[in-house]
Amino acid sequence: MFKRTFATVAALALGAGTAFAHVSLQLKEAPVGSTYRAIFQVPHGCEGKPTLTVRVQIPEGVIAVKPQPKAGWTLEKVKGAYANSYDYYGTPTSEGVKEVVWSGGNLADDEYDEFVLRAYLTKDLKAGETLHFPVVQECPDGMAERWIEIPAEGQSADDLELPAPGVKLIEAVAGH
Repeated sequence: MFKRTFATVAALALGAGTAFAHVSLQLKEAPVGSTYRAIFQVPHGCEGKPTLTVRVQIPEGVIAVKPQPKAGWTLEKVKGAYANSYDYYGTPTSEGVKEVVWSGGNLADDEYDEFVLRAYLTKDLKAGETLHFPVVQECPDGMAERWIEIPAEGQSADDLELPAPGVKLIEAVAGH
């Protein structure tokens, strides 16, 4: 009995490992009209090679982005105009960080790390929807893992080979 149970648990654990072997967000839900701490979990490199660069595209409606520096990595904030102007605590905001790039690091394929940024989820975003942050891991020799697929209507991230990390938007917190 023990051997069969152990084998079943081991098989499930191995299956779960491959199902979750993509870049993901630690915090799965966030209210619109609030600050969100996006913690991108990077569980591996590219087919045995280390991750040298992590690029995160900031979706429309996410403003006031402040990435957390990482020791040993160079931080770049690519800025540009938003498609719309947003209210940020009474201040109209029409441009800001559109992409965050951590580069020059060396995250081995058999290591794990987290890349963090803080941002404001505008009230223009809709509760009940999932907001996706496309991520590209760049590795040596031009290799890359592109976690950029966004589910179409009727699909889920589980239907995709390389899903972009997503956060489910919930109703705004009272008083914000």
